[in-house]
Amino acid sequence: MAEIDIFDNEEQLPQDPGDDVVQEVLKTGTDLREYSRQIEKELKEVENKSIQDYIKESENIASLHNQIAACDNILEKMESMLMNFQSVLGNISSEIISLQRKSVAMSQQLSNRQIIRGPLSQFIEDMTVSEVLISGIMDCSVTEKEFLIHLQTLNHKINFVKEQSFKEAKSCLDVKDILEKLKVKAMAKIRTYLLEQIYKFRKPMTNYQVPQNNMLKYKFFFEFILANERNVAEEICGEYIDTMSKICYSYFKSYSSRLMKLQFEERATKDDLMGVEDTAGRGLFHKTTLKHKGTVFSIDTRGQVLTSQLETPIIVPHTASKTRYHYEALFRSEQYALVDNACREYLFLIEFFKVRNAQALDIFNQVMGKTLNLMIKNLQSFVEDCYDTIALFLCLHLVMRYQLICHKRAVPALDKYWETLNGIIWPRFEFVFQLNINSVKDCDPSKFNKETGPHYITRRYAEFSAAIVSVVEGFPCEGTTQLLAELREAVQCFLLRMASIFPSRTQQLVFLINNYDLILRVLMERTRETSKEAESFRELLNARSSEFIEEVLSPHFGSIIQLVKEAEALSEKGQIDDLKRQEGKVLALVQSFTNNWKRALEEINREVLQSFPSLVLGSTLVQGAMTQLIQYYNRLHKILPINARTQLTNIHHIMVEIKKYKTNY
Repeated sequence: MAEIDIFDNEEQLPQDPGDDVVQEVLKTGTDLREYSRQIEKELKEVENKSIQDYIKESENIASLHNQIAACDNILEKMESMLMNFQSVLGNISSEIISLQRKSVAMSQQLSNRQIIRGPLSQFIEDMTVSEVLISGIMDCSVTEKEFLIHLQTLNHKINFVKEQSFKEAKSCLDVKDILEKLKVKAMAKIRTYLLEQIYKFRKPMTNYQVPQNNMLKYKFFFEFILANERNVAEEICGEYIDTMSKICYSYFKSYSSRLMKLQFEERATKDDLMGVEDTAGRGLFHKTTLKHKGTVFSIDTRGQVLTSQLETPIIVPHTASKTRYHYEALFRSEQYALVDNACREYLFLIEFFKVRNAQALDIFNQVMGKTLNLMIKNLQSFVEDCYDTIALFLCLHLVMRYQLICHKRAVPALDKYWETLNGIIWPRFEFVFQLNINSVKDCDPSKFNKETGPHYITRRYAEFSAAIVSVVEGFPCEGTTQLLAELREAVQCFLLRMASIFPSRTQQLVFLINNYDLILRVLMERTRETSKEAESFRELLNARSSEFIEEVLSPHFGSIIQLVKEAEALSEKGQIDDLKRQEGKVLALVQSFTNNWKRALEEINREVLQSFPSLVLGSTLVQGAMTQLIQYYNRLHKILPINARTQLTNIHHIMVEIKKYKTNY
């Protein structure tokens, strides 16, 4: 069974495809035990042969052994040397790492030192007081450029040391005393210089703008004192205020008194109101108040104070001693001088004394207060008994315009002053304006001559309203517009009352048309066509002109006009038979028209031209009457029966005749 197992196992051995020898044995059927003994025998023989070979080569093997031992010694020495070299390299690597760390540390230290070098250098420079700075402050004149440069440097160092002292920097103690001494020395020199400049203002005939400009060149001086010694700054400011206040007051007091001597001696009074008769209050020895003044109702060239003369040089009294001016011209010169001086003063104060807003206004009022009060009192003395409405009105607008100029110059300091002037002028202007309105309302038409030409009150109103409207158009004023409307209504009522004294309607219309035309012509010359005054009187003139044309045609062609109107009314009602029954009357009227129309045209032309002083107006009304006649004639032609039309004069003959009365005015 064991053998069977072995053979079975042997039969399974060839399953290893890699053992070629075993496969071969199995194929031949060789006994494995025999084969094993054979193999062992062969191995033994080989071993013996190998031993013999070793014995033969024993000397060579010993020599090889010696050589291998020598190589081992050499390799051992090489290993020792390499180990030593490795140890040295390790030490070098450690040193390199150490050096690298030191390099990084040194680089960081260098970077830190470079970072701190700038501020530290600047700190040392700011803290150090050089000999050059000391000699500059001590020895240089304040007007030299070097002194200003050294002063700015000193100011910087003082502020720097003050800042560092709060941080408890020990180095401040080294320079604090010397900086304090330099500061005291610099302030003493600056104080002396600035006070000298201020005292120069007090010299007679001095143009104070020159030392003012000099002070502006060294405005840093005051800034330095203000920052370091407020008491000295207040002293300098106080001296300046006291000096300039007296100078300005003296100048304007003298200038105003000499300027007002150039005013016209004659002034408007309560007898120079619009509705007052020319003869009112005029005795045999009464001197006219309008001499050398034109009229208180006409603006003429007086309005130039608001336009071309607004910013012209002021009037110099001693060069214009023989010239006389209206008050508003003197007021303009006085106020423009004030504007120039006050604006310059305000701008100087905020630039030199470093003040703003309320503080600037306070110092300005201390400098200019007395002067402004003087100007206010001067205006009050004029306004109290002024009846010249044009002068008051122009002064009112001068105030408004100069206030705008001040705002353009960024000077709000005079706003309260302008408001005060406006508060003085406007009530008086309104009062005198109302007096003129009431004088027109209260005048008695029966006291005037019965003349159909333009009334002198109308002329006064036309000139006055044109003057006011021409100014208000460019500078609207709600209060003035209301007064103008009230005056316009009063004048229109006066003209109606005045027209009522004429017995005939034609005379009344001639009077109204003459007066409306005068007002409209004056307004059109000086104001816009769209002004309320112009539109109002244009409507009245057109209405009265149409009515006058009907009136002037009526005596000559009234029957024809009446016939046309009646016939058109009957035709509209469809009563044609009633019209035919009047055929005889119609033929008689046509015959009368044919015989008399040329003579009637001549009489109308003569009557109209004689009634109106203005040839342009007369010619316009004549042409209006002729045109209206042609219209009636065309309407007559339409309503006449055919047999009556043949008796009518050809319309072309009438139109040719009418052209003879057309003028080129």
